[in-house]
Amino acid sequence: MPIKQSESFKTADLALIAVLLLLMPESLEVVDRTNPHKVLFGFKTDRKLEKLMDSFWKRELVVEPQAFFNQIKIAKARIYVHE
Repeated sequence: MPIKQSESFKTADLALIAVLLLLMPESLEVVDRTNPHKVLFGFKTDRKLEKLMDSFWKRELVVEPQAFFNQIKIAKARIYVHE
């Protein structure tokens, strides 16, 4: 199902967040903390994001492991910075 262009794509999936931050860091629009139990990362929706997510879910991506792990640490830092 295609993402609507007028909406941000929001996710709490840490692996997906790390991949998106690694491969499309400029697409991060918001870190949404409105729910006290879950932080959502919002990404600008476009065709590149859709293709990347499709490849992610099909397990077609190859990323450098240490860079991936570093992005997980960066995402966690953004999650816990306001607690």
